[in-house]
Amino acid sequence: MKEKEEKTEETVAEVNETTSSPKRHYDEELISIIKSNLSPKEIREKLDDYHDNDIASVFGELTKEDRRKLYRILSDDEISDIFSYLDDVEDYIAELDAEKAADIIENMDADDAVDVLDELEDDTRKEIIDLMDDEAVEDIQMITSYDDDMVGSKMTTNFISVPRTFTIKQAMKSVIEQAAENDNISTIYCTDENGKFCGAIDLRDLVIARSTQELSDIITESYPYVYATESIVACLEDLKGYSEDSIPVLDNDNKILGVITSSDIVEVVDEELGEDYAKFAGLSEEEDLQESTVMSVKKRIPWLTILLGLGLLVSTVVGLFDGVIEKFAYLVFFQSMILDMAGNVGTQSLAVTIRVLSQNETDGKIALRLFLKELRVGVINALIVSVIAYATSFIYILLAVTSVSQPWLAALCIALAMFVAMVLSSCTGTLIPMAFKKLKIDPAVASGPLITTLNDMVAVAVYYSLAMLLLSVV
Repeated sequence: MKEKEEKTEETVAEVNETTSSPKRHYDEELISIIKSNLSPKEIREKLDDYHDNDIASVFGELTKEDRRKLYRILSDDEISDIFSYLDDVEDYIAELDAEKAADIIENMDADDAVDVLDELEDDTRKEIIDLMDDEAVEDIQMITSYDDDMVGSKMTTNFISVPRTFTIKQAMKSVIEQAAENDNISTIYCTDENGKFCGAIDLRDLVIARSTQELSDIITESYPYVYATESIVACLEDLKGYSEDSIPVLDNDNKILGVITSSDIVEVVDEELGEDYAKFAGLSEEEDLQESTVMSVKKRIPWLTILLGLGLLVSTVVGLFDGVIEKFAYLVFFQSMILDMAGNVGTQSLAVTIRVLSQNETDGKIALRLFLKELRVGVINALIVSVIAYATSFIYILLAVTSVSQPWLAALCIALAMFVAMVLSSCTGTLIPMAFKKLKIDPAVASGPLITTLNDMVAVAVYYSLAMLLLSVV
């Protein structure tokens, strides 16, 4: 019986080990299939069971000969789907002749094709574009005509539309015909007699509709849309809020140019977070692991130079109180504690403020409400921390700095400095990004290092000024 229980436990452990990981290990399976001696037809059939992203993930582990084998076995359309998921796609494009590369890229969604072409050298890009069909080139040129911060730069022309004058049967037939070229079919967009966007149809509603129904009966006329020239940042929250598979992108005449899909929105959100993180960290641009050391240095050095200048100002402020420091040298021990807490509070307020500003149009009411909230939070937090700072600094001075005649007053000076510095830091962390926003400057550039350095300057001035007022009279 005991042996049976042990075997059962082993089985359960194996099952748990298998199911605990959310992703199966496809890499070995895929590499084995691709490197096998199976016929091209058999390899292709086996690869059909895997997602394009999984196949793309093993490209770097294959030899050039293995990849060329894949290029021969799979169709241009299948290869284009895989290439859409590759990071260093330019390396793999280089393995193809220009004509094959053109065939693959023109089979991609237009937005993916733009991303791939952007990674290529100018001469290679021009050679490939010259070999692509006119329709694909027109789509690419349309997307690249929009600035990077506009919705149009992120859209794809992979969508299906039908006139609202169609019958149910005509619409269904048109969808089937268009599905051969466009696979975003879950939502069908409708146009009026002038070719303008007038609503959308869920594919399910079209499939189950009776042939006697009017197409207009299943059209959602209030379907959301965005304009190609709109700022991505300005409408990002709206795009996320709709939770649709895709949203139409219109020109100024309300005609459909393309759609922005949920995957595009996820990508945009990731880019925005990456850019804000870079600015918040005091970088001029986002970095990645593959970037060269020289490029990373170029991105970091501008802010570091500015912060060095601000750091010298902090040192200058400290120097103004050299008489106080000479007389009460033990105060230097607590300086870093006050500066760190002020910096932490300022960074927290900055993060909250940037988040709110990115989600809302900043009118006076919102700005005032945000400032008052951060002020209340800052005061309460400062009060709690200051009480703790008073108790700990009093005990420390009492035990370690025996030359101090009135340790309670010295501790009070430290606690008051902590309180004032934290409250002021909370205010600056809120007001500075608000001011930047008002001046049409991205508030994320009020980065963590910048706010921290400014708060250091304020905290030092407050700390030693209080010490001069409170302790020098004793």
